[in-house]
Amino acid sequence: MLKHVIEFLERDDGPTAVEYAVMLALIVIACVGSVLSMSNATADSFDESATQLAGVLGS
Repeated sequence: MLKHVIEFLERDDGPTAVEYAVMLALIVIACVGSVLSMSNATADSFDESATQLAGVLGS
């Protein structure tokens, strides 16, 4: 039994998988944040363009 516990503590498969999961989570958070930021900037740009066009066209 002690041999199995020592083997379990010496293996590094678990921590490696956890590190990959944390890196993946950080990458996903960064991607979602940048997409949300870009979508807000795009919406603001379209709103500003629509306002300027409405002023020029007199609608």
